[in-house]
Amino acid sequence: MIEVRPGGRRRIDRVLSPEYTNEIEHRELRLVRQLRNEAAQEETDLSYLRRMLHARIDIVRAEQRRRHEDGSASVVHELVRILSDNAVGPATGSGRYQTTEPSRAQSHRRHEEALVSDVDLSDVMSLSAEKLDEALRAYTCEEDSVSRRRREVQEVVDRLNAEIARRYREGAASVDELLAAEQDEQ
Repeated sequence: MIEVRPGGRRRIDRVLSPEYTNEIEHRELRLVRQLRNEAAQEETDLSYLRRMLHARIDIVRAEQRRRHEDGSASVVHELVRILSDNAVGPATGSGRYQTTEPSRAQSHRRHEEALVSDVDLSDVMSLSAEKLDEALRAYTCEEDSVSRRRREVQEVVDRLNAEIARRYREGAASVDELLAAEQDEQ
């Protein structure tokens, strides 16, 4: 479960803190953009973790289905199809176009592996039915938690984007200033 610790130092703790967006209408536009970018990076990382969990869930379900249908093809031989089924299907989340890359991919992998300490999906066919059930429960529960936190982070990003848009709409910010600021940073 992804816990949010009040006063914590992790990015998710900051982004989901009620103080994160308090009085954003009085903060400098530069700071509001920085907050938005930080929250967007957290959203990207949570989306990445969620996709990794979906892949693991799909592998476990495919093996359970193979056993139930007395299939002979190994999950490894079907891996491309298993992982691509959801990739081309209808979207089920509130996905967004993201311009950032996950910043903590390695720690996310360690997190997933720690969920089910002695279940190795590299040889999923050798696992007992009980181990598969245990893995599916753990991955599904964690995916629910990650999805919930991702939606909360998306709400923060939406609030920050709305504030930025309001400033442009009301003339409190201008595109010329933005372009000049970006050029100064280069």
